[in-house]
Order: sequence, then C-alpha cells, then structure tokens
Amino acid sequence: MKPYDRFRSLVTSERERRDNFRTLLSCVLPRPIAFVSTLSDKGVANLAPFSFFNGVGSNPPAVIFSPCTRADGTLKDTILNLKALPECVVNVVPFSIKDAMNEASYAFAPEISEFEVAGFTPLPSKFVRPARVAESPVQMECRLLQIVPVGNGPLSANVCVCEVLCFHIAEDIALPDGTADVGKIDLIARLGGDDYSTIRDRFSLPKPGPR
Repeated sequence: MKPYDRFRSLVTSERERRDNFRTLLSCVLPRPIAFVSTLSDKGVANLAPFSFFNGVGSNPPAVIFSPCTRADGTLKDTILNLKALPECVVNVVPFSIKDAMNEASYAFAPEISEFEVAGFTPLPSKFVRPARVAESPVQMECRLLQIVPVGNGPLSANVCVCEVLCFHIAEDIALPDGTADVGKIDLIARLGGDDYSTIRDRFSLPKPGPR
C-alpha cells in the first residue's frame, strides 16, 4: 500500500453537520476545558464548560472559547449573558471536580444557577461581576473583547475573545515565578464522545538550538 492510500477522505460538504462535528471532536484532542461563569441580565449566575478553548497571545493576555449554537439553532446562556454583560471568569477543571463540572454541563433553564445545582462555591471577583469557582485552582477574570461568529445556524461557532484582567492561582500549586505547578494542578481534558483524559503523563522536548 502506498502511503497516501491509507487515508479515508471525508468531504465535509457531503456530510451532515453532526457527523462533521463528531469527527472534529475525535481528531482535535486533548482539548482543555474552560469552565466559564457569567451573569445574566436578571442576576442569575451561570456556569458552563467548553472544550473549544485555548490561550492566545500575551499582549494583552487573552483566552478564546466557543459556545456552539445548539442543534435547534438557539444560543446558549453563556453567549446571551456575555452580550448583556461582557465579563466572565474562566475557571480551570481539575480531576477532583470532574463530576460536578459534568453536572453543570446540563442545559438547565436560564433562571437556574449551575453554582447551586452542581454544588460549587462562588467567590467574589476583583474586577468583574461574575463569580469565581472556589473549587477551581486557577481562575481568570476576563473582559470580553469580541464575539466572532463562524457560520450560522445549528452547531455554528461563537468564538469569544477575552482579555485576562487577573489570574488567581491557589497557593498550593503556585510557583515563585507566578506560574502554576503542572505536576500539581491535575487538570482534565476533553476527548471525543464521553471520554476525558488527564495530564498526569508528561515528557519534555528541549527547543532546537541554532543550526
């Protein structure tokens, strides 16, 4: 078999949206999880996990996450809340809170707070109105810079670009240089379907030197 014969080609325009979505999730992994807290225009604290998430840039320090439009074409509470109040807190997810995080991922009605249902403790933020999650070892207070729509309709993306105003790092994982100890933070990541992974196995690759 020739090297290029071992691939199966899936043309996205010839497939159902949901099938493309599942294939994407099974190939782009592991994906870190942003546990995002927002506040509704009625003052209800919302908390939801998103695995389309990463850090981007440092001038300013920023993160992006994308709450996809639901299969029925409606927007998730996180997007609606950010449009009403452009502030949020991005909390990280360690293994110890995986079950409660999963409980908070349910599509509760807007008037129900996931903090209460899933048993999380809200902490007041310093610069934004949404609360931090006390059980998360790292919390990032953020100001929304923009929402970038990618596509439209069911399963389309809503990429939220947020400037980090303040990092909160638990003392037991904080290093003297202001970073978090990767060996202690014990974060989980999303895989495809119902599967997750941890970051407990690591290896190092020194950057190449001059040639």
